[in-house]
Amino acid sequence: MTAIEQTEAVRPRGTRLPRRARRNQLLGAAQEVFVAQGYHAAAMDDIAERAGVSKPVLYQHFPGKLDLYLALLDQHCESLIQSVRNALASTTDNKQRVRATMDAYFAYVEDDGGAFRLVFESDLTNEPAVRERVDKVTNECAEAICDVIAEDTGLSRAESMLLASGLGGLAQVVARSWLHSDRSVPRDQAVQLLTSLAWRGIAGFPLHSMDQPHH
Repeated sequence: MTAIEQTEAVRPRGTRLPRRARRNQLLGAAQEVFVAQGYHAAAMDDIAERAGVSKPVLYQHFPGKLDLYLALLDQHCESLIQSVRNALASTTDNKQRVRATMDAYFAYVEDDGGAFRLVFESDLTNEPAVRERVDKVTNECAEAICDVIAEDTGLSRAESMLLASGLGGLAQVVARSWLHSDRSVPRDQAVQLLTSLAWRGIAGFPLHSMDQPHH
């Protein structure tokens, strides 16, 4: 059941949706159209029809197609950032932190809605507002990883950020590659393989404390 169908299922007949619920319904319809068609091929007519509303209703909430797209990006960029932060906070065992972080990226690309395509495979990356949001999600995920590396090692902030960018980039690219290969390797196994690769590298850096990382 799509987000739109779920919204309609719980709405009593003959009632108007509250503004927030209507906005969420329109975003759900826009996501389906943008993921299926890409930004350039999508039309506001398509989105209004998918949502089951008139174009004036759609324009009451979003003045234009770009406004809709940016609202979706804001929502889904924040979703990944929060997932990475939650993964890092889920344990104090650094190897498990690496695994949880890798799994956060796999879960993100595997989501049925395909929202990751809007963020990492957009056909509108030449638009500054889109580029800004894509850069934000990449940078904020790296910052979150960097905080852990800098706290646990003797590396400088700049050095930690380089490593964090490497780990985040590795997770994102491999997760997308895995999805496009039609999940040829089971997700748990894919995450474990990537965790082993990343951990063999990051575990080589000394900790502040006398405790050594578990290998």
